[in-house]
Amino acid sequence: MAQVIVNGLYLGAQYALIALGLTLIFALMNVLNFAHGQMYVFGGFITYYTYGQLGLPFAVALLASGATLAAVGALIEKFLFRPVIRRSIREESTMLLAAAVAFFLDAVILLVFGEKQRGVPKIINGVFLSDTLIMPYDRLLIGAVALVMIAMFMLFMQYTKPGRAMRALAQDRVAAQLMGVRVDRYSMIGFALGAMLAGVVGGLLVAITGVNSGIGGPISVKAFMMVMIGGAGVVGGAIAGGFILGMLESVGLSVLHAYGDITYLVIFIALIVFLSIRPNGLMGKPWG
Repeated sequence: MAQVIVNGLYLGAQYALIALGLTLIFALMNVLNFAHGQMYVFGGFITYYTYGQLGLPFAVALLASGATLAAVGALIEKFLFRPVIRRSIREESTMLLAAAVAFFLDAVILLVFGEKQRGVPKIINGVFLSDTLIMPYDRLLIGAVALVMIAMFMLFMQYTKPGRAMRALAQDRVAAQLMGVRVDRYSMIGFALGAMLAGVVGGLLVAITGVNSGIGGPISVKAFMMVMIGGAGVVGGAIAGGFILGMLESVGLSVLHAYGDITYLVIFIALIVFLSIRPNGLMGKPWG
């Protein structure tokens, strides 16, 4: 039981970071970023080349992944989403743009990095052993880093000027603008921060699961599942959704392994039932 719980917490910490980036972008801009998984993949490949090939410290590789994806996110917001949001009458335009960006990034990743699975050397060797728990030290380290980053994100959003400005935008965009909040600036910062979180998680998990060009879509699906569980646009909901999905996956893989790979079939069925009862998620509010 302890093994299942620790595995769930480890997965949940990673998933919560992924969902935080996606829900932040949605809360600020009302944009469903279908390219979130592709940004995760980019972060994984940057860490692969920086740490695995160049031999730089893993912390430097994570910083490179985060900084690169933050720049990519800022450029995408400024030159793609911002003009479309200004000129478009229908909200569906941003969804089509997000899907186009996802397909474009998929093609770029495939052309630049190929379809081969890539991995990096272990960050820390060794395994923690007890009567009820077996956990590699590198997973413990990555889980701890993810939890620290979640705490730092929450403190940033709560106590810094950019964080307060982004929370104001998420609550009421027009009122925030009337109070002097520079909407374009903080929308770009928020999109960059969301992309950075995706890149950092990709960098963290490349040391555990590796990375390849085909996982962007499945990662995006998981991110949307977490957001739906917790409630669209709610930061606390994204964290809750990440840990819930992590625990469900850990329990499912432990209990249902004898029946083949049906864990996500069961999770999807449970999600459908849950959303039929609570369509706005655990902490979400009706849109509009």
